[in-house]
Amino acid sequence: MATTTDTDTDPTRSHDTEEAGAAEQPEARVGWRYTLKQVRRDPTALAGLTIISVATVVAVVAFVDDVVFEYLNQYQVFASMGIEQYAIAQAVWVSPIAETGASILRPPMYITNQLYPNDPGTLAHPLGTDHRGRDVLVRLFYGTRIAITVGVVSTGVAMILGMIVGSVAGYYGGLIDDVLMRGAETLYAIPFLVLVIVFMVAFDRSLTYAMIGVGIATIPTFARLIRSRVLSVREEDYVEAARAAGVRDRNIIFRHVIPNSFAPVLVQATLQVGVAILIVAGLSFLGYGAQPPTPSWGQMLNNSRNYMLPNPWFSVWPGLAILITVVGFNLVGDGLRDALDPRINN
Repeated sequence: MATTTDTDTDPTRSHDTEEAGAAEQPEARVGWRYTLKQVRRDPTALAGLTIISVATVVAVVAFVDDVVFEYLNQYQVFASMGIEQYAIAQAVWVSPIAETGASILRPPMYITNQLYPNDPGTLAHPLGTDHRGRDVLVRLFYGTRIAITVGVVSTGVAMILGMIVGSVAGYYGGLIDDVLMRGAETLYAIPFLVLVIVFMVAFDRSLTYAMIGVGIATIPTFARLIRSRVLSVREEDYVEAARAAGVRDRNIIFRHVIPNSFAPVLVQATLQVGVAILIVAGLSFLGYGAQPPTPSWGQMLNNSRNYMLPNPWFSVWPGLAILITVVGFNLVGDGLRDALDPRINN
């Protein structure tokens, strides 16, 4: 005679067993939520995110401050209030191009230099002043706006154009692949800085053309990277099924091929932002990019060359700003690479 167990007669216990079995199933290692979870577990990636967040906040504050200041100046609010522009700049905020009237090459607070051995830096200018009496800290903040904008925009231009070129070349292959990739390799063979400088000389030395030039020079990097992924993705079953269903090639590329090849491109883009900041800082050091009196870190380094002995701190601060920002983007890129790598089990 067959006997029935408690599990067979108790539907509640059976339901609990199913829930327990579902809870014991391994977590899916795909999707943006899993990626964010892995990044949050990585202390180096969190450190990089902290650096990027602080730099972004500083850049946004500097941008808003500049817009408000220009608005008040354009509509002559200063004149209607009977207050000089310099006075209102000092009363409300400090303009990055305003000469404060303080001694030039003032050292950081509590530090003396050769020019003023008995007159250390003050709290009013915690990082000192430059060779024209302008506050170094304020110019660093405004230089952050330039650096973040340049890094993000130039990388965005390179990523979008490179993804289109690489995806089309890898998906179609044949003659189209040869023509597009040979063109990309020709662009890749030209020295990077030479290509950007020639581009800016042909058009303009402004910051806008610096961003476009850096973006164009970086297109081959993204094109070659995504092409290598597309060559394998185009053979997947879901791509073949889309072709068989009569989906247009353009829709297959943008809806299936690119999204499933995007992970390494995202990692490269994060690293490329730091590279772009370094390149444009070098261009500013050579006199290209942001033009005076607009503050930029490379320009500040260029201005400090002749004053390293009386005030070495003048060159230390922009160098540290470049270093910390680039390291922040590199740390985030390393964290994303580890989170998106299926061979790593955390």
